[in-house]
Order: sequence, then C-alpha cells, then structure tokens
Amino acid sequence: MNEARTQSQRLPASDRRRQLLETALDFFSRKGFEGTTTKEIAAAAGVTEAIIFRHFPNKQALYNAVIDYPHETGEVAACFEEWNALIAANDDAGLFRSIIHHVIASYRNDARSKRVILFAALEGHEVGLEQHRQRSMPIFEPIFNYVARRQSEGALRPGNPAAIILAVAGAAAHYGMATEFFGFCSNLNDTEIIDNFLDIILHGVSPASTPEKADQ
Repeated sequence: MNEARTQSQRLPASDRRRQLLETALDFFSRKGFEGTTTKEIAAAAGVTEAIIFRHFPNKQALYNAVIDYPHETGEVAACFEEWNALIAANDDAGLFRSIIHHVIASYRNDARSKRVILFAALEGHEVGLEQHRQRSMPIFEPIFNYVARRQSEGALRPGNPAAIILAVAGAAAHYGMATEFFGFCSNLNDTEIIDNFLDIILHGVSPASTPEKADQ
C-alpha cells in the first residue's frame, strides 16, 4: 500500500488537520503564499494533495486557516483571559506590561505566524491581510475602550487611545522583529526591556520635574 495513503489513514481528522496546518505554516512562513504549493505541503506532510483538499477546499482556504491558527491553539484566548482580569482590576501598568510581554513572547516562542503576515504585506496579498485585520480588531477594541474609559476617569492622560495602544504594542513588536528577524542585539534581556518600555509608557522620557522647576 502507498505510504502516503497509509499515513493518511492513521490520524483522526482533527489531528490530520493540525498536522497540515503546522506543515503549511512552516512553508508559508518561509516562502510566502506565492512561493508555496499545496503539492510540496502534501509531500512534507506525507500525504497526497487530495488529503489537503479534503480538509481545505483550496490553497487560499488553507492559507486563511494558517492565519487563524494562533486563535485555534488557545494562545490568543489565554491572552484575552489575562487581559480581561487586568481590565476588571483597573490595573493599567499590569495590562500594559502583559501586552508588551506577550507581543515579545510571540516572536520568541514561534515567529512563524509573524513571518506569514510579513510575507503577506510584502506580496501585497490583500486577502490574507484582511483576514489578519479581521482577527486583530476584536483584540484591539476592548483595550481601546478600556484606555478611553481610564482617560475619562483621569487615570490616564488625555490623547488618542489608539496611539497609546500602538505605542505599547508597537514598541514591543518592533523590538521582537528587530531581534528575532534582523539579528539586532540588545544589551538588555527581554525582562529588562519590558521594564524599560513600561516605564517609558507610564512616565515618558522627559526628566521628572524638580520642586524648583515646578515652582517657576
């Protein structure tokens, strides 16, 4: 019996789907959508292309599922649970620290999903980018609403809530990309970077006013 056919019969459907997603994630993260074929994904997974199309109707559907994959693994749900608890406690510093930590950790633990989105941008793959935006907005909106509420309560300084969130997550994302993708080195470890980013977010970069300056 053909080896690929034998292997395709060994895994339950859910396990096979997960295997195909892991294999496709590896290829799309290294070669992008245009540079990847379902034939090579099937070969790497030890199955026929027919097995792929049994789970996903076409290459685009497989690609969309790869973009959604972090949500299926529970990674995003775990972040939501932690952030919702911090939001309920009005813990501004704890929430910002957690966002910075998880963004950096997403590059350290498995940067393949980040590479897929980066490839989508470089290829101009608008379908993939729209899929990513649709998945990202439900994460962004409750944090935006929280920051706006805390501003109205006087706990955070006035300003565009989106700019604050982008400053928090953007600094962490740039640091993760610079160190993980481009090989830049920092003289600080990730924990120290998180502490520094949080301090800058909460207190800015200007020196604290002295009593003499405050009186002038």
